[in-house]
Amino acid sequence: MKSLLLIEFACVSVTVESITPAAPCSLNSLVNGIDLLWFDFPSDHIMSFNSVLGFTSLSIFLLMSGAVSSVDYGTALTKSLLYYEAQRSGKLPFDQRVQWRGDSGLKDGSDARIDLVGGYYDAGDNMKFGFPMAFTITTLSWSTIEFSSQLEAKKELSNALLAIKWGTDYLIKAHPQPHVLYGQVGDGDSDHACWERPEDMTTLRTSFKIDDQHPGADIAAETAAALAAASIAFSSSNPAYSTQLVSHAEQLFEFASGHPGLYQKSIPAARFYASSGYEDELLWAAAWLHRATNDNTYLNYLGASGNTGGIRGSFSWDDKFVGAQLLVAKLVLEGKVPNTGTWGQYKSEAEQFICSCIQKNSKNVKKTPGGLLWFSEWDNLQYVATASLVAAAYGNYLYADHASIKCPGGIVRPTDLIHLAQSQVDYILGSNPKKMSYMVGFGSNYPTQPHHRGASIVSIKKNPKPVACQEGYQVWFKRKAPNPNVLEGAIVGGPDALDGYTDSRSDFEQTEAATANVAPLVGVLARLATH
Repeated sequence: MKSLLLIEFACVSVTVESITPAAPCSLNSLVNGIDLLWFDFPSDHIMSFNSVLGFTSLSIFLLMSGAVSSVDYGTALTKSLLYYEAQRSGKLPFDQRVQWRGDSGLKDGSDARIDLVGGYYDAGDNMKFGFPMAFTITTLSWSTIEFSSQLEAKKELSNALLAIKWGTDYLIKAHPQPHVLYGQVGDGDSDHACWERPEDMTTLRTSFKIDDQHPGADIAAETAAALAAASIAFSSSNPAYSTQLVSHAEQLFEFASGHPGLYQKSIPAARFYASSGYEDELLWAAAWLHRATNDNTYLNYLGASGNTGGIRGSFSWDDKFVGAQLLVAKLVLEGKVPNTGTWGQYKSEAEQFICSCIQKNSKNVKKTPGGLLWFSEWDNLQYVATASLVAAAYGNYLYADHASIKCPGGIVRPTDLIHLAQSQVDYILGSNPKKMSYMVGFGSNYPTQPHHRGASIVSIKKNPKPVACQEGYQVWFKRKAPNPNVLEGAIVGGPDALDGYTDSRSDFEQTEAATANVAPLVGVLARLATH
């Protein structure tokens, strides 16, 4: 039996007997710093292998080869990006790969005499909610930035950029003036009262905006973060577009910081995506704008904040403090700001969240009996996905700085963070008590009834006859059978606190997928697929 041993060490002198490197390498070249090597070796030689190595800063974790090879991360990565094509609103392009979808929402914005065609439906309905859409684009861009080389290696970088651009093109349209941002298309009540394919929509497509008289600092700042992060993703492949994105991001940040207020007081989204505050989005946007522009105006904003967020319990479409803390922690590790005062506080709070996820804090994130991090009854996997991205991204930052985290429960090294992210991804993809993949279309056992209008009704390509509002509920929603269209790459809400799952489209807390669930995992999947 073979196993894989990942070794992190500061190389001093090494004697290797009966070990075959998994890839060509030169031990003599590993002189300074920390390097990672993969070796294939007989599993019964673990102790003898350990005894013949003379080195310091040893950190070893063992992965059985079956666990590594049994998960096809590359296929999961490909499917995760296919999912965004199923969520597209607007005129579909000639190279659309998800063929059961058709054009939809082609008159969006017409009530306000503005073109708001495009963007993404947020989940299993036909609404375009700007708040979670922007967060989706921010985290999808972050995934792409941090793991661009791995995405390129798996030939998925272009698909990731296309997925980002489908969102940013819409967000640019939604920002026609410096202090105007359209944050929603559709009426939530009428939309949720119908079960229709997006191609058949008969519900209200009202456009809602924020402006000087009707502010929404949270949605304006989150949109600024999305456009700033996307500008980095496009900086080398499309510099003109990158510059355009930065310009919109800067205008939106100025608007947000000068006009405080919750967006749901201006846009009727309170029952669907209510914001709990706007200070987190402002910090998150400032961090991304600083990274995109290197303008100290945004760094000064971060440094002057009287609220760094404290130790958070989760990172999500509503709470971005952990993301802002992590980006500042990166600056501390790089020596761009000191590890003292407010800057040190950001870093400490980010690391405390990570310590809680990896079960080495005084108060840890709960886990299911099967090992899944447990944050919420509703759409728990969205929080697991963001925690996994945080772990993988910070693992990169620590590795680049040859650093580790000092948690109350012990030292956490970069390899530990990758292992944490991998354990959560493996659970999602099928290594769980139910042996079920919670990514639709991945593996042989996955949810067949995700709560999703378009997927649950016969494709308009097969039957162009319109499906009426209540007909959809009676004929398709209540149908006790798999959806006729496979929503490939979607990640559903996931199992309950005891690893239980009911595959029924009526159980939306567990079976509804959302764009914000998948975006953080795109980069993590690319990382795992290439190592």
